[in-house]
Amino acid sequence: MLKLTNDFLEEVVEKQKIDARLLKFKTLIEQGKKVDIEIDVN
Repeated sequence: MLKLTNDFLEEVVEKQKIDARLLKFKTLIEQGKKVDIEIDVN
């Protein structure tokens, strides 16, 4: 089983915050548009 270290997980979370494609999807979701991904609060 793969176990993520805290440093790696923190880096992934930080990169997701500035990822242009993810930010585009987040904006569409907030506007109520239908997209084929979901935002998880975790």
